[in-house]
Amino acid sequence: MAFDDKTRGRLQRFVTDARSVLFGEFAQQFQQDYGLDPQSGTVASLDSLGHLDDRRLETARILREILDHYLASSPERGEDARKVALDRMVREQAFTTLNRLVALRMMEARGLLIESVAKGYQSKGFQLYQRVASTALGETGDAYRVFLMSLFDNYRAELPALFDRYAPTGRLFPREPAFLALLELINATDIEPLWGEDETIGWIYQYFNSKEERKAMREASQAPRSSRELAVRNQFFTPRYVVEFLVDNTLGRLWFNWTGGRTSLRDRCQYLLIKQDEAPVPLRRLRDPRTIKLLDPACGSMHFGLYAFDLFQEIYLEAWDWEEAHGPGALDTESGGDFDLGPLSRTYADKDAFLRDVPRLIIERNIYGVDIDPRAAQIASLALWLRAQRAWHDAGVRAQDRPQIGRGQVVAAVAPPAEVDLRKRLMDELDPLDAELFEQTLFMLKGLPELGVLLQVEKELPALIRMVFGEHGALFRSEDMAQWQKAEARLREALIDYARAARSTYQGRLFVEDALQGLRLVDHCREVFDVVVMNPPFGALSEGTKTQLAKAYPRSKNDLLAIFVERGLALLRPAGRLGAITSRTCFFLSSFQKWREEVLLGVGRPEVMADLGLGVMDDALVEAAAYVLEK
Repeated sequence: MAFDDKTRGRLQRFVTDARSVLFGEFAQQFQQDYGLDPQSGTVASLDSLGHLDDRRLETARILREILDHYLASSPERGEDARKVALDRMVREQAFTTLNRLVALRMMEARGLLIESVAKGYQSKGFQLYQRVASTALGETGDAYRVFLMSLFDNYRAELPALFDRYAPTGRLFPREPAFLALLELINATDIEPLWGEDETIGWIYQYFNSKEERKAMREASQAPRSSRELAVRNQFFTPRYVVEFLVDNTLGRLWFNWTGGRTSLRDRCQYLLIKQDEAPVPLRRLRDPRTIKLLDPACGSMHFGLYAFDLFQEIYLEAWDWEEAHGPGALDTESGGDFDLGPLSRTYADKDAFLRDVPRLIIERNIYGVDIDPRAAQIASLALWLRAQRAWHDAGVRAQDRPQIGRGQVVAAVAPPAEVDLRKRLMDELDPLDAELFEQTLFMLKGLPELGVLLQVEKELPALIRMVFGEHGALFRSEDMAQWQKAEARLREALIDYARAARSTYQGRLFVEDALQGLRLVDHCREVFDVVVMNPPFGALSEGTKTQLAKAYPRSKNDLLAIFVERGLALLRPAGRLGAITSRTCFFLSSFQKWREEVLLGVGRPEVMADLGLGVMDDALVEAAAYVLEK
C-alpha cells in the first residue's frame, strides 16, 4: 500500500485522537487518583490518599519515586521542575500504552498473535482466555486488562523497552471509558488495512508530536532548549526511496565491492549506481556477515534498519554459498574484530539451521541504532522484531522453532542517574578505584540526552581511565580499552547485584537501569562501523550543549547536520560508507566552507549525490540532498 497524502492523513487523525484520549486520561489519573498535578506541579502526601486501595497506593508511591528520579537530573528546580517531570510522566504513559496496543494489532495483522485487540472484548483470544479464567478476574474490563498484561509479559523478554509493565514509562493503564474509546479508534475500518504495513509504526512515531507543537517550539527559540525539543523539532520521516538510495549505495556498495560484483544485490538494489564497465577485484577472503556493523545514530523508527534487514538477509545467504564454494576459511572474521567466530559450516548443522538463525543474527549483530527520544527505543526495537518475525513467517518457520532474539542494539540516550545518595551507596560497595571510575563515567555522560553518539567517548575514556588508575604505573597505558572492558564488567555486575538486593527501592532500580543504559551507549561509541546511514537533526545547536559541541567539533560547529556527518565518519572504519539526507545548503553556504574542505573532502570522499529539493521530508521546510561518502 502506498502511503500517499490521503493514507497518511487517516493515520495522523488516528494518532492525534488517540493521543488526546490518553493524555486526558492519564492527566486525570495523576490528579484525581494519585495526588500529582501536572498543571500546578503540586504533589500531595501519601497520607492524604486514603481513598486508594493497597494496589493503587503502591502505584502512587512508585510514581513519586519515578518523579524523584527524574527531578534528580532536571536542570529546573522547584515547581517548574515538577511540572516538567510530571508532564513527561503523563506523556510516557500515553505513548507506551499506544505503542503496546499498536504492536499487538500489528502482530495480529501478520498472523503472529491470535485476535486479541481487533475486536476488543469480543476478540477470539480474550474469549478463550475468559472461558478459562471464568469470573475469577472480576468484571469483563478487569479481566481484559489482565489478559493484555499477560500478553505484555509474553513479549517482555524480547522487547523489554516496550512491554516491561514494571518500567517507569508504562506503570498505568487507562480506565474503562478511555480504554474503550481507544479500542474504537484502533479498530476503525478506515485504518484497518494499515496494520499489515511496515511503514505504519514509523508514521505513528512521526505524528505523535503535532506540527503545532513543533511550530510553537521554533517560535519560542531558534535553538532547541532541551533534549525533548531537539527530538521533536527534528522528527521527519525519511521516504522509502531515499532510504533505498542511501542503503543501496553504502551497505549494498560495500558487498558489491567485496564480492567483485558477484552478488544478487547488483539487480536487487535498484538505486545502486554502478559504472557500465565496473568490475571490482573481490576480496581474498570475503567478510563474514556476522562482523558487518551498520549504525543509524538518529534512528527514530528505524526506517533505514528495516530496509538494511532485507539486504542483510541476501548477504548472509550469499556468504553461506561463498564459504561452501571456497572452503571453511573463505570468510574473514578478523577484519571485523571478531576473533572467536568459527566458520559458518562448523557453527551450524546445515544451511537450513543457518538460515533459521539469520533474522536473530541481524538484530543482535548487524543493525545498531541510537536516539535521544525514548519512544524511538520502543518503536525501533519493535519494528526490527516484527521484520524478523515476517522473515521467519515467509520462510515457513513455525513460532516454536524460531530462535529467541536476545538484546538488540537499539539504545536510548537517557540522562545518567543523578541521585548523589544512591551513587555513594553503590560506590561504598565497590573497590575504591572502580568506585571512582564509576563516578567519573557518570560525569562524562552528563550531556547524553542531547548529545547521543556525538559524545566522543572513545577520546574521553582513555584519559578518564588513566586519571583514575594512572598512579598504578603502566597498568592502563598500553591496553586502555581491554582494561576498561574488565572494569565495565565489574561495574555491570555490581549494578545488577545492587538492583536485585532486597534493600533496593524502585528508585534504586531506576538508577541502575539508567546507569546500565549509559554503559551500553559507551559500548556503541567504542564500536567501529562499516556503514553509517542517517537523517540527522539539523540547524542550531542545543543551548545546553552548544559550548561542548563547538569545542569538540570546531570544523562543523555551525550546524548539527555538519557535526553528525563528521561524527559519522569518525565512527567508520577506513573505506566504510556514510549515507545521509540533510539540507542541501551545506554544499554551498560559506559558513560550511571549512567543513567542506576538511571533513567532506578531507576525511571523506563524495561518491554519489541526489539533489532532491523541497517537499521530501513531510512538512520539513528544507531543500534536501541525499549523498554517500567513503571514508
